[in-house]
Amino acid sequence: MHSSSTNSGKKLFLLDAFALIYRSYYAFIKNPRFTSTGINSSAMLGFTNTLVEVLEKEKPSHIAVVFDPVGPTFRHEMFKEYKAQRPPMPEDLRKSIPYIKSIIQGFNIPEFDVAGFEADDVIGTLAKKAEKEGFTVYMMTPDKDYAQLVSDKIFMYKPKSNGNDVEIWGVPEIKAKFGVEHPDQIVDYLGLMGDVSDNIPGCPGVGPKSAQKLLELYKSIDGLYENTHELKGKQKERIIESEEQVRFSKVLAKISLDVPIDFDEENFKLIDYDEVKLRAIFKELELFTLAERVFKNQGNLFSAESGESAGKDTVPDKDVILRDLKGLACDFFVLDNQASRADLKAELCVQEQFSFRTIISDSDPNTSNLLGLAFSYQKDKSFFVPFPQNFEDAKKVAQEFKFIFEDENILKIAHNCKRDILILRWHGVDVKGPLFDTMIAHYLIQPEFKHEFAFVAHTILDYKVIETEDKTKGKKAQLSLMLEPEVVTHDPFCEETVLNLELKEVLESRMKENNLLDLFYNIEMPLLSILADMEFTGVSIDVPTLNDYALVLNEEVDGIEKEIKDLAGVDFNVASPKQLGEVLFEKMELDSKAKKTKSGQFSTSEAVLSKLKGKHEIIQKILDFRSLKKLISTYVEALPTYVNEKSGKIHTSFNQAEAATGRLSSTNPNLQNIPIRTEQGRYIRKAFVPSSENHTFLSADYSQVELRLMAHMSQDQNMIDAFINSEDFHAATAAKIYKLPIEEVSKEMRSRAKTANFGIIYGISAWGLAERLDMSRTEGKELITGYFESYPGVKLFMDQCVEKAREDEFVTTLLSRRRYLKDINSSNAIVRSVAERNAINAPIQGSAADVIKIAMINIAKRMKLEGMQSKMIIQVHDELNFDCLLSELDQMKAILKEEMENAIQLSVPLTVDMGVGENWLQAH
Repeated sequence: MHSSSTNSGKKLFLLDAFALIYRSYYAFIKNPRFTSTGINSSAMLGFTNTLVEVLEKEKPSHIAVVFDPVGPTFRHEMFKEYKAQRPPMPEDLRKSIPYIKSIIQGFNIPEFDVAGFEADDVIGTLAKKAEKEGFTVYMMTPDKDYAQLVSDKIFMYKPKSNGNDVEIWGVPEIKAKFGVEHPDQIVDYLGLMGDVSDNIPGCPGVGPKSAQKLLELYKSIDGLYENTHELKGKQKERIIESEEQVRFSKVLAKISLDVPIDFDEENFKLIDYDEVKLRAIFKELELFTLAERVFKNQGNLFSAESGESAGKDTVPDKDVILRDLKGLACDFFVLDNQASRADLKAELCVQEQFSFRTIISDSDPNTSNLLGLAFSYQKDKSFFVPFPQNFEDAKKVAQEFKFIFEDENILKIAHNCKRDILILRWHGVDVKGPLFDTMIAHYLIQPEFKHEFAFVAHTILDYKVIETEDKTKGKKAQLSLMLEPEVVTHDPFCEETVLNLELKEVLESRMKENNLLDLFYNIEMPLLSILADMEFTGVSIDVPTLNDYALVLNEEVDGIEKEIKDLAGVDFNVASPKQLGEVLFEKMELDSKAKKTKSGQFSTSEAVLSKLKGKHEIIQKILDFRSLKKLISTYVEALPTYVNEKSGKIHTSFNQAEAATGRLSSTNPNLQNIPIRTEQGRYIRKAFVPSSENHTFLSADYSQVELRLMAHMSQDQNMIDAFINSEDFHAATAAKIYKLPIEEVSKEMRSRAKTANFGIIYGISAWGLAERLDMSRTEGKELITGYFESYPGVKLFMDQCVEKAREDEFVTTLLSRRRYLKDINSSNAIVRSVAERNAINAPIQGSAADVIKIAMINIAKRMKLEGMQSKMIIQVHDELNFDCLLSELDQMKAILKEEMENAIQLSVPLTVDMGVGENWLQAH
């Protein structure tokens, strides 16, 4: 491996623009980067990172970026099918090009394109001319065609990809990679083999190995055709028949070195960037981390080797991109005695609103100590109240602010307010009255983005917050806050409270523009307090039951492991993917086409194994083994570790700003993913028990709520009638699809109809349905066709969802919750199809999420109004669970039925199923 950093003197880098841009775009294809204004910045981010890495690491003295021209080149004139099979450039990528060119201009790097010639021709011509001027040249591209240009002074510089480091190919590397004696032979190699990516035909039947062998024997295409008499069989026949095509392919593959372009080294010299221009473009594209990297490393990017000084006559405006603490024009006050705290309370109690932030000793408010409070009620000042380290003393200071937090006439503003509510609750303080959570507001505006405070401040306010490792990191935070008050450890928290006042105004305005205020104030904010109550209440679990179950499952795992080894006929570590792969694919030879991972071992993922189920019974055993091991480690053995020492309960965290659909998720532990399709998974629920003998476990969940929402939103009369008439909906669907009386529908028909019913909501394809039902694709297509004939309104609704999404690039739920679908108009069929499925599913699933949230709010109101002592403790998608006082059971059932079934008025009835038991398993 060469190292270009060892070369000294004149070093020229020539970048193949489109090769690098495409590579950058597709590197993010599964997780594209969008700005808050909807610009896909993936290509800009990837390309600029690549460029900056070259500048930092390689320190070229000269550089240029070369683009392909608009319109055809001489090769298209020679061969109209040249590159004809390539799909058109994706719209997002096309829109990226002007931004990338602006970035290149901001770096003051020359860019070239020459009409009629491709970038490789321009780079080849420049490289050869620069070589004659004493330059070492690096052609930066992943394109193998450039290998023909490599010499002692010209190298290929292949950028990082798939976790592999940069590769620099000189003459030795070209010989080794392509099996040729000299780089000049690469054009013959390409002529023989052809190039699928460029639609160059080559010789049929000649691949890389054949091309290498022929060139080893005959040196060139000319040499080959001078000696065709030595060839034999089918190969001889193909090569002779294809002579004209092979020679023409060589002409197409040969890079032209006669492009009309001069090489004046002064025009390629690396000079300092235009900071004002770069800051402006980085700001528009919201590439804040990248901007910080560039402007912090100015000396590393433009060294003295370039011959240019880093300084300029005029100092650019450093605040073009971001404001920071220095420009906040705000005073921070530390209130470390009772008198100063009393003054603050007097000010706060007369405010219409204030922003606040708790400072805690750990990330979990249920186990943390309260280290301090920060407050702000106007944008030019913030107040920090440090707390004593002793819990009881800290609780006394918290009590001083009790009446302020419990004043229902004051709006409280915070970011991730639930954390603050919980820690205050543990210190005897309830937060009451209206709330404005800037995290939730940002989530409603941009549900697919991250919502950490620093990111929101960046993207909404163009503000860079104080850098800290972690604002609430255990002992480190405690120790820093025990220092003298003048130490600026409180700055990040005071800063946050001031910025939250500003964020509240901006976010409220944006929610108003997007018709989200009702959703925010009437659903998400009331729900926030309910979730805090649920988390504070916690859930009781029966640890001995789990411990006993762990013994049972581990014994079962041991038995399965022994069966696997017996079936394999060898002793090995079943839990080792490497050893398992060797056993399945080398010893047992279950798949001759088994693929290997990047690390060189066979892939034994669940997807791979699932396709081999019919090959050998060992496969199902392995899947069972893995499933049980995961069940044990994730839940059976893990759940007891989450028991809170203070309460003896589990206090999960319900995440309100995570799923783009609007659904809640839960963490620490995740109660929403406890497996319920297997008997072993369902048994885990047996460990969730009431809080005392006077309580029982009460569970209520909606019946087919998403299908009922589909009926309402599509207004399909057949679907509506089935629900109004209280028919077995899956059987009714089967009867319509198979054109049979409902009483003649078989169990299998009903099962297939059920899969279709739920699959259609998720935009399932004929192939997906066929795979799920183990039928042919034709049968799957017939089933879907029959479904849409039965429910024509559903097909119309789905088409309208997709069409509306194409126009707006977002869809909405019944309550105006948005799901943005930036890829809905993509020319990439795979990317577009995912967005189309989401266009159908998001309004249904999001509306279901809204319905359960409304039900939770209304149930909580009724429970408070009627003075209930029972507690809502768990929400899992369409299911609510309660720690119910036995004496309140009938009253609670009545409340649940009434409030859940009337949460929203639809064209079809909402129905609720309820169960009661000694544990969660019995109740549901």
